[in-house]
Amino acid sequence: MKIISFEDVRSLNISPETCFSWVSDMILHKQNAILPAKVHLNGPGNIFCNVMPCIVNDGETRWGGVKTVTRYPERTPALDSKIILYNADMGEFAAFVDGNWITAMRTGAVAAHSIINFAKKGFAQMGFIGLGNTARSTLIVLAAMCPDRDLDIKLLRYKNQAELFAERFSGNPRLHFSVVDTPEQTIHGSDVVVSCATYFENDICPDEYFDEGVLVVPVHTRGFTNCDLFFDKVFADDTGHVDHFRNFARFRSYAEVSDVVNRRAPGRENDSERILAYNIGVAMHDVKFAALIYNAFVSDPAKFAGLADIDMHDPKLKFWI
Repeated sequence: MKIISFEDVRSLNISPETCFSWVSDMILHKQNAILPAKVHLNGPGNIFCNVMPCIVNDGETRWGGVKTVTRYPERTPALDSKIILYNADMGEFAAFVDGNWITAMRTGAVAAHSIINFAKKGFAQMGFIGLGNTARSTLIVLAAMCPDRDLDIKLLRYKNQAELFAERFSGNPRLHFSVVDTPEQTIHGSDVVVSCATYFENDICPDEYFDEGVLVVPVHTRGFTNCDLFFDKVFADDTGHVDHFRNFARFRSYAEVSDVVNRRAPGRENDSERILAYNIGVAMHDVKFAALIYNAFVSDPAKFAGLADIDMHDPKLKFWI
């Protein structure tokens, strides 16, 4: 079993366009995945551990995987994830993969996919809340997929993150940033609101600040339950991951994103609809990314040989009861 580190993954220089293509393909073919709901374990002090199993089919091989992601607020980084990848046809464990680059880029690509599919035509005003790696990857992918679109982006101030975020994208002349001090200022007037903050105790903004036509993408789901009750449509990655939400039965209209892209359900039908897209983060993307990354190393024998290795057939790893 190979060990694929963060640096190994990053060395492949996978483009944001490729990330978008990978998640788009998985969303289109979601029905081919075996996708149980994640197991969510809460700890004290906003600590959590999510365990996320899945089996995907790339047309040649069925790949299985289990992703574990933990959040410890006092740890740096607070979020950390690992993926065990195995060949579901043969039962052979293939790799132990660092999941942090994968998590950031697949999450950003899925958020960009929701924006491109559900934002109103000509969207130009955006608000970003929570400005870490997930928010950065969202804008990296969105800018790559919409290279000719000018965007005015409001950043909710938090420590020095807004300034660092704007500096990260200072080389793109089509992205224009301003820094605001409250969620209300971030949300009011925005065509698209992206929230990548990992935790909110309560909802963060009253109803009246959400303009007609707004798309809200709460990546970590917190802070927007009031929107459940008056937004025109709600979309999510997977029903099994949201059907326990307190307001699920009260959504005015609900469908999975996969149903929209496969034309089994309507998406945005006019520029006045307020739309909520719950990108829960589902393991089919992580496992697909891990499998394609593993295959990229397999296709280059020199790189594959350079990966660290665990011998799963080492007799020292065996025991009998």
